[in-house]
Amino acid sequence: MSTESQSGDDLEERINNFLRRNFPQIQMHGGNHAIQNIDRENGTVSISLGGACSGCGISPMTIQAIKSRMTKEIPEINTVHADTGMGGGHGGDGGMSPSFPGETTEDGEDDEGPQAPF
Repeated sequence: MSTESQSGDDLEERINNFLRRNFPQIQMHGGNHAIQNIDRENGTVSISLGGACSGCGISPMTIQAIKSRMTKEIPEINTVHADTGMGGGHGGDGGMSPSFPGETTEDGEDDEGPQAPF
């Protein structure tokens, strides 16, 4: 294995560890993260937040915190692009739309929201 690929794998691992360690609420609240692209030459990383992050009211604050803290903690990263796939972000034409109780879904059925366990 070449030194370049080892350092690349290490950078990806450090980014994933950074997100798990500093932002456990993403997974705890039913969300997830995925590294979309790492440009080692320019020090740029693109991250997508999905699952419950799509449509979450505090995801913009989470994204801002990720952008601010990652560049301070991981010296190779100069710029972070992050979005929830809801549009308005870097590469944001995909992703999931949030669903709200009482809303009519694409198949014409009413979404009654999550069901109580009792």
